[in-house]
Amino acid sequence: MIGRLRERVRRLLAPSGTLPPLSWRGQLFDALVALALLLAAVAQGDGGDSPQRTTMVPYVPEPLDPVAPPTPPVPPVPPAARPVPEPFLPIDHDRTTATVFVLALVVLPLVFRRRYPLAMLWVVLGTVPFVTDFDAVVRVSFYACVICAYTAAVYSPYWIPALVSVPVAALLYAGVQESAVPTVPVDAVPFLILIPIAVVASGLRRWKRRADALESEQAEALRRATEHERARIARELHDVVTHNVSVMVIQAGAARRAMDATPDQAREAMLAVEAGGRAAMAELRHVMGLLTMDSEGPDPAGAADLTPQPGLDRLEALVQRVRDAGTAVELTVTGQPVDLLPGVELTAYRVVQEALTNTVKHAAGARAAVLVAYDADQLRVEVTDTGGTPGASATTGDGHGLIGLRERLAVYGGTLRAGSRLRGGWRVTATIPLESP
Repeated sequence: MIGRLRERVRRLLAPSGTLPPLSWRGQLFDALVALALLLAAVAQGDGGDSPQRTTMVPYVPEPLDPVAPPTPPVPPVPPAARPVPEPFLPIDHDRTTATVFVLALVVLPLVFRRRYPLAMLWVVLGTVPFVTDFDAVVRVSFYACVICAYTAAVYSPYWIPALVSVPVAALLYAGVQESAVPTVPVDAVPFLILIPIAVVASGLRRWKRRADALESEQAEALRRATEHERARIARELHDVVTHNVSVMVIQAGAARRAMDATPDQAREAMLAVEAGGRAAMAELRHVMGLLTMDSEGPDPAGAADLTPQPGLDRLEALVQRVRDAGTAVELTVTGQPVDLLPGVELTAYRVVQEALTNTVKHAAGARAAVLVAYDADQLRVEVTDTGGTPGASATTGDGHGLIGLRERLAVYGGTLRAGSRLRGGWRVTATIPLESP
């Protein structure tokens, strides 16, 4: 329960998007807004020490004419005693320099309001307790807070914290001196109600668009990961099935031709077909075991059927199967063998397997040579053949085998070169940088 609550809180506090790009025009506009607010506060705040100015209309009585007969007195016009609120409060002349300096500090966050929306709002709020002795500064701070609150609600990726900060700011300024915070005329109340509703509605729509975009990005990432995994499984199945089935087809054909004349050779060929089938089934069970593995590990009932991924220690068995299929193969290992990552060994094994499979399919009757060389800084695997007659299954190739090998090698920083030899035949060379497991 606590974990779910913590996860929900984390999601609410997580950013729902990114900040929009800020142009130099936007930066210049923010700087001008801050400067204009500072200059207006300084220019209009030099009229005295009273907390609020009032515009009074004095009554001046008309002079009496001594010659003219007296006229009945006219009731005096009452003075316009109703105060007219002004946007800025006067600056105390005894503290002009300090007030101007504090004003500059209060409006400075406006310069960075769109680059750090929520942070600048909290910077303005954080300065309030330190400027309460300056009524003129508190009023300008209130204006800066309104601007920063709007910016945070519209631009901040942390939309929920930005909305929560607005009532916090209202409560903070509600505790400040009444004379410092401007009063709201009655005619402005509808606007103060409708405008925030419009801003919140716009923010909700924008948040929903960001949520939809994030969901689409996650779906696209899942789709790409699924396609990548399908491609990896397809390469694995291709390497496992193509080699063993190609050898089995050749052995079965040899057994069919030798069945009447030399039954012993036909029997050996069928045994080779059986061995190839068993090897193919073992590797297929391994691949399928990886596909059916759940989060708690492989199924204990099927774990005994899984065999380790083939490595360089099984090259001899691979070469022997190809020899049994009728292709002469020579295996040579040079250099000092070192411990390699399992993935590197599997990749080298697949290179030899794919190259020998192509030899069996496309160069019947050829002789092949496999070289595994442990150099100082790389592992080099080379498979060559002398060329021969394409077999019956040669037309089924689609070139995906070499593409899959290049992708496998690229994972470990390796390269693959494949092409014909000047003396005839084909050569496949793979190099993999050596790294300690």
